[in-house]
Amino acid sequence: MREHEITPPKGAKHPKKRIGRGYGSGKGQYSGKGMKGQKARSGVHIRPGFEGGQNPIIKRLPRQRGFRNRFRVEYQIVNLQSLERFQEGAIVTPAELLRAGLVRNLKTPVKVLGQGDVGKALHLQANKFSTSARDKIAAAGGTVREIDATAAATDA
Repeated sequence: MREHEITPPKGAKHPKKRIGRGYGSGKGQYSGKGMKGQKARSGVHIRPGFEGGQNPIIKRLPRQRGFRNRFRVEYQIVNLQSLERFQEGAIVTPAELLRAGLVRNLKTPVKVLGQGDVGKALHLQANKFSTSARDKIAAAGGTVREIDATAAATDA
């Protein structure tokens, strides 16, 4: 096989559409452009979003400013001061927090923040902990364990 013998596969090439060459071609008379009007003329350019003089939708809608991060994770916040209701040495999981009414559901991850003090040794399991919360729990003799978001939903 030589370079001049190479051809495209059968069906890869289509004949060019010959517009405006009579009724028999299927693209005669108005050549597929309909009757009259701006889009039937030569050299037409209608900018994107043009709606025939009507106030376009892009101008009718209110302008939205700013940026919304689609990967942001929203946490349910639990402060240390609200953990005083648990017994000494208790294992506090998101399911326990739900039973105590400190979180709304188990689908949203839980973050423990260090506001207030904890006077008991608690064994906490949550999705995230602030540094101050970790320090205060460790100082009280408790432990901290981070769990993934799916584990919280399966505990219940």
